Amino acid sequence: VVTAFQPAPSEKALLKGPKNVIAVAAGKGGVGKSTVATNLAIALQRQGWSVGIMDADIYGPSVPTMLHLSGRVFANDDKKIVPMEAYGIKAMSIGFLVPDDEPIIWRGPMVMGVVKQFLQDVAWGQLDVLIIDLPPGTGDAQLTMIQAVDIAGAVIVTTPQDVAVLDAVRGVEMFRKLEVPVLGVVENMAWMDLPDGSRIHPFGEGGGRRTAERYEVPLLAQVPLDGRVREGGDAGRPVALEDGGPGEPFTAVARAVKAALS
Repeated sequence: VVTAFQPAPSEKALLKGPKNVIAVAAGKGGVGKSTVATNLAIALQRQGWSVGIMDADIYGPSVPTMLHLSGRVFANDDKKIVPMEAYGIKAMSIGFLVPDDEPIIWRGPMVMGVVKQFLQDVAWGQLDVLIIDLPPGTGDAQLTMIQAVDIAGAVIVTTPQDVAVLDAVRGVEMFRKLEVPVLGVVENMAWMDLPDGSRIHPFGEGGGRRTAERYEVPLLAQVPLDGRVREGGDAGRPVALEDGGPGEPFTAVARAVKAALS
């Protein structure tokens, strides 16, 4: 029963500092959730907000690569973990704690312990927003976050294909049942523009819009399938760092998120 996981008010005290917490979520892997989370963080920072990003995708951390960060974090005099910084954004990831080539073979309770440590033992400081890049799916990690943090809203990432949309629907339902506002849907890999000027939809068409309309939430952006987005992520230089071009959809998402939280 979902209501069995409703958090008690006293439990929502782990995270101090950020004014707003946004969850970026996807019902399944491979839809570009971390790409959206990282570029959203960049776009919000460029629009004048102080931003942090927490990579809660313990089994598949990609934020360090996308922000061109490496090395290990350390504790300050208050025994708090000092997050790394890139492009003016504070970042924390399991990737800063284990070697890159080491598989993370942990059971659920250990994963939940790390997630809670990221919330209560990291020196986030005063932030306008902390973006949490959730692992895909609907399970323990999401429930732990909602129990521990007042989440201002969730951004759901999907692709147009039917199987991704079905999982996105589950994600929307989860947040709604746990009384977390859904700020909107981002449809990634929405289409591909070819050199001859034509446009194709390799993963289908309109799935994100249908999901948004079904739940009466905004379709925040449709992000084309563009090699520059992948290249920017692999190189640690997200496309949202530049005006216009492939970064423009993420700028639009940031504007909508700021408006929703203001």
